[in-house]
Amino acid sequence: MSATDPVKSVPELLGDLVQESSQLLRGEVRLFRAEMDEKITQLLAAMGSVGAAGAVMLAALVILLQAFVGLLVEAGLRPWLAALAVAVLAGILGYVMLRAGLNRVKLANLAPNRTLNQMSQDVSVAKEAVR
Repeated sequence: MSATDPVKSVPELLGDLVQESSQLLRGEVRLFRAEMDEKITQLLAAMGSVGAAGAVMLAALVILLQAFVGLLVEAGLRPWLAALAVAVLAGILGYVMLRAGLNRVKLANLAPNRTLNQMSQDVSVAKEAVR
């Protein structure tokens, strides 16, 4: 402090602390909201991609499966057995696709990491300032 700086009393210092803490908290809330908006946008984009890909692939898959059933029937299998074999394979393929889509949407990716890190740093700085 220089000689021209007024010396603040304890109540004034506590008032400043409350005001600055309030401003800090509002800033943290704004950061949290911005980060959550970003995470939700990422989630919706991923879900949109999975949905669109699924719709296009479904049409192609139906045609491909019909062709495969026809191929198995031509190879000498009974139609019901060919359809059953293709249905089992399609079920396995569908399960693999479902798992791949769900892996893109993990709850851990939605955590507001930057906000949590910033709040942790703020707590550390506040503790250090109190000492």
